[in-house]
Amino acid sequence: MNGYPLLDLFWTMFVFFMWVLWFMLLFRIIGDLFRDDTVSGWGKTGWVILLILLPFIGVLIYLIARGKGMGEREMNRLHANQQAFRTYVRETADSGTASELAKLADLKRQGDITGEEYEQVKAKILAGT
Repeated sequence: MNGYPLLDLFWTMFVFFMWVLWFMLLFRIIGDLFRDDTVSGWGKTGWVILLILLPFIGVLIYLIARGKGMGEREMNRLHANQQAFRTYVRETADSGTASELAKLADLKRQGDITGEEYEQVKAKILAGT
């Protein structure tokens, strides 16, 4: 019972947590480094060598030197993804399906086509044929 006291358990948990945290930081830094188009290939190589040879010091140096830019680059990437998604949705909505369905509903409302014809054409439009 006395071989592994509670304080040792807490210390082990702390060390394990810090180890996991360091790996998370390392992967985030490597991801940020390779997504950044402003750093040359040689610069990326230098950072990776530093992170491999001196891992703890390399992570700390990267966070001090480029930490503020990490957040800015992440926000710019998120805004670009959101803008691309909005553009895609806008283009998809403007593809004509909505306008075709609106015209079809007008024809039905005016009595030019029956309800059965409306459903048949609507199904064709929605199927994309």
